[in-house]
Amino acid sequence: MIRRLLLVSALLLAGCTSVSDVGVADTPAAAGACGVTTAKLDSEDVTPLDPRPVPALPVTVDSADGRRVTVTSADRILAVNLYGSLGELVFSLGLGDRLIGRDTSTTFPSVAKLPLVTPQGHDLSAEAVLKLDPTVLLADDSIGPATVLDQVRKAGIPVVIVDDTQTLDSVPKHIRAVAAALGVAEAGERLVTRVQTEIDTARKGAPADGRKLRIAFLYVRGTAGVFLIGGKGAGSDAMIEAIGATDAGSAVGLTKFRPLTSEGLINAAPDVILVMTEGLNSVGGVDGLLELPGVAQTPAGANRRVVDMDDGILLNFGGRTGEAVAALSKAVYGPC
Repeated sequence: MIRRLLLVSALLLAGCTSVSDVGVADTPAAAGACGVTTAKLDSEDVTPLDPRPVPALPVTVDSADGRRVTVTSADRILAVNLYGSLGELVFSLGLGDRLIGRDTSTTFPSVAKLPLVTPQGHDLSAEAVLKLDPTVLLADDSIGPATVLDQVRKAGIPVVIVDDTQTLDSVPKHIRAVAAALGVAEAGERLVTRVQTEIDTARKGAPADGRKLRIAFLYVRGTAGVFLIGGKGAGSDAMIEAIGATDAGSAVGLTKFRPLTSEGLINAAPDVILVMTEGLNSVGGVDGLLELPGVAQTPAGANRRVVDMDDGILLNFGGRTGEAVAALSKAVYGPC
């Protein structure tokens, strides 16, 4: 799934600690032998703002690539990126009926039947985009190639690039950028208030006492032979820290995504392993996950403590971020 993840350098993780050194008995009760828990939102779909806004256009906005872009119509919107967040934000703003296509990661029920413009994983198809005749294209640096975006511009279609920082604090900025480009700035402020309130409420639900759980996010794609561990700045760290836990990758000095090694994972000593649902399925469930380097030798592996979450939600950082934090917290700390 993640094109940029496949470009990470092959760094080896240093250090080695055995599971007996960590001590399963020292693991917090919430990380005990619960097996697999799936973090689920209360609703699979996205809730749009009510009342829905009417775009006030034309507008000229600052694109994250340094260009000044004028948008004259939001009648036919394409909003695509690696994480599915831009399409989700358009729908959350109440403009979902104007979306005419989607990326691979935008899968919530209301838009699942829209045509894909990323037929080859997460690379845009110029032919697929131009065939839909959009009046505006929203994207970020996580998607490309740049030559396709240039083709779209040359066809006279405004292309607005949104900053792609993947943190909870960046969500309001993303909402405002999308809302401004579509001429619904006031609706953007309403959505910021809603999402920020949900994030703040979810954060308050994190346990305040006791040793923090260590959670390692593993990006796994068994069919492609891709096995990575997340660290600082990967996006997964923000979600883990939001529920009051410690990101195990960050704790041992990792940044972004690094190749999974047995030494590195054992050194990270996670109490819980967090994965995307499709990733878990791709390795044959928990049994297959335990066969990956070092997994069985961690407290999480010894307890078979795994939490999975839908691919289009966990690292989305869109309009459902607060709901995602709450669902992850419930899955990690709730009863088995």
